Amino acid sequence: MKDIYRKNHYTVLMTNREIKAVIFDMDGVLLDTETISWRNWETAAEEFGLKNIADANKKCMGANRADTIQFLKGMYGQDFDGLKFLNRTSELFDEVEKTEGIPLMPYAEEALKYLTEKYTIALASSTRKFRVFRQLEACKIIQYFKTITCGDQVEHSKPDPEIYLKACASIGIAPESCAAIEDSPNGVRSAHAAGLFTIMVPDKIQPTEELKSISDAVISSLKEIKNIL
Repeated sequence: MKDIYRKNHYTVLMTNREIKAVIFDMDGVLLDTETISWRNWETAAEEFGLKNIADANKKCMGANRADTIQFLKGMYGQDFDGLKFLNRTSELFDEVEKTEGIPLMPYAEEALKYLTEKYTIALASSTRKFRVFRQLEACKIIQYFKTITCGDQVEHSKPDPEIYLKACASIGIAPESCAAIEDSPNGVRSAHAAGLFTIMVPDKIQPTEELKSISDAVISSLKEIKNIL
C-alpha cells in the first residue's frame, strides 16, 4: 500500500464535495494517548487476571465508557466489574499523565495550523469531557477547535454515527461538507456512517480491506493531510 491510498472514485468524491469543516478524533490522531492506554490496560489486566486484553482493547478503541463496559461484560461475563476495571486503567493513566505528560502525535499541530486557515475545525472524541479539555489544554491545542463533542455527551458511541452527526450540528455544517480524521476502526465506521469524507490515519491498528473500502483516503501520518485537503 502506498502512503496515500485512493479508491477509484476518490477524485470524483473530492470534486463533488465542497469541504467546509474538518472534525478530528483526539486519541491516537492528535494525542499519543493510545500508547499509554494500551500499557495501562495490560497492567490492569494482570491485576484482574484477565486474558486476551489486547483483543478487548482493539474492539473497544473509539467507544465511550458505557459501551466499553458492556463489551467487557460480554467478553468476561456479566458479573465482571467493567467499571472497576476502567477506573483502574484511569488511575494508571492519570499517574502517567502527571509524571510524563501526553505527547502530541507527529505533525499534529502543523496539521491543525494548516487546516485552520482553510476550514472550520471541530473535535469528536469518545473520551469524557473533563479529560478531553484537560488534555487539550495541557498540550496547548484547544484553541484550534470551534466546538468539542465528547463521549459523555452522546447516548451511543462510535461506531454509531451519533457523535459525528452531533459534531456537525454543533458547527452548523452538513455532514457531506465535513471531513473526519480518524485512526480507529470504530471511528472510521462512525464517520463513514454519518456521511463525512473519511480519512484514516492508522495508529495501533492497520486498515483492513473493510476499513479501506469505507475510507476515502488512508494516509501514514498527518504530514500528508495537505495532499488530501
